[in-house]
Amino acid sequence: MRTSKLAEVSGYSVQQIRQLESLRVIPAATRLPNGYRCFSSLHLSALLAYRELASAVGPVLARDVMSKVQHLPLIESAALISGLGYSLEEERRQVVAAKTALTSIRKETETEIAVAERGSSARESMTITELSQALGVPPSTLRFWEKEGLVSPDRVEARSQTARVYRATAIRDARITAALRAGGYRIPEVVEAIGALHDLGDASRSLAALDERLEAVARRTLALFRAGSVLADLVDLGHR
Repeated sequence: MRTSKLAEVSGYSVQQIRQLESLRVIPAATRLPNGYRCFSSLHLSALLAYRELASAVGPVLARDVMSKVQHLPLIESAALISGLGYSLEEERRQVVAAKTALTSIRKETETEIAVAERGSSARESMTITELSQALGVPPSTLRFWEKEGLVSPDRVEARSQTARVYRATAIRDARITAALRAGGYRIPEVVEAIGALHDLGDASRSLAALDERLEAVARRTLALFRAGSVLADLVDLGHR
């Protein structure tokens, strides 16, 4: 088919098709004796796959992947494609971990949540003794959590000694850790949950926002699957 026909059936403009061909996102068109481009159903599939892949991983990475899988060795092409699914699964796991952490402190009273997430006007920080008493764990447990990277108290000079001071974020992290540990979660799982909350930032404070993020990841994963069969065809074409 001619470029204009491919544009019509694919939804891309003629200029976009020429640009994607020059970037090697789609295979090079066959040239007719008169110099006109001639495209096949494979080119149409590649364009549609690129659209799905761009929805899954973003246009920049999608262009890079579409170009590379046609020219890399078979093993590297397959690894590149499988890595996309792995990255999406890691993102999903991060959001689930953050949701688990947030849910754990939502089980507490509203007053405790306010102290954990924002601090109260009366108590914006706590000493290790105060926090250990509030959580019902010994100070040695808090020191262990700090060593594992779960809680990060500030250090201040007091009476020629360095003392730990737990501010709002550290208090929240300690409460999350205590709740998850009480629920049977292992230290590596708690580390993942705390890290996810930090990485996701303010959005992690809303369970609704996390649910929306999970749905977005699910939709992107399905888009990746839809692009997958065409990517496999492109890899096969490059190794015939």
